[in-house]
Amino acid sequence: MALIPLYFVVADHIAVEPGQEIIEGDFVKLNNDGEVVICDTAGELPYGVAGDTKSTSVSGLPSINDATIEAGDDGVEPQTKPFVNRVSDSFDETKASGRITVYHSGGKFATDQIGTIVGNPGHVLYVNVSGKLTTTSAGAANIIAIMTKAPADWPSGVPGTDVHGSMSLGTYMEYKLLI
Repeated sequence: MALIPLYFVVADHIAVEPGQEIIEGDFVKLNNDGEVVICDTAGELPYGVAGDTKSTSVSGLPSINDATIEAGDDGVEPQTKPFVNRVSDSFDETKASGRITVYHSGGKFATDQIGTIVGNPGHVLYVNVSGKLTTTSAGAANIIAIMTKAPADWPSGVPGTDVHGSMSLGTYMEYKLLI
């Protein structure tokens, strides 16, 4: 799960509400105290897109391979998890400052944090009840972004044969941020 900033206008740094589970690439809004919370109403107008992850169990960084954790003869069941180069405070990149990066005021991004996407480049995008981009209009139907590339394999830059001479990071969609 990840957000890949291709270019951006503003990278804001705002206090995040304690207890939130926000994955990099989710759309966020401000609560009544001015703190960042995940968008939880379909069609609402977000403040921007999260540039950091605040989680206790999930990394928001892209990964191309899995690592086996706790594999041994100690009776603990092995777990397979994505391997990432950096893990900060159990996936909480906001732990030290209590603040999160929020991109707004335009830009172009690629993300795998998407909901139902039907259509081609040029389609308008909305936010769903999980803070993910979707082509389905609901609620206030605020247009958040425009799709510039349909969901497809995204090259990782690691040599391979999946996409354009690279291993795939997974399915990503590219969009132009309008908020």
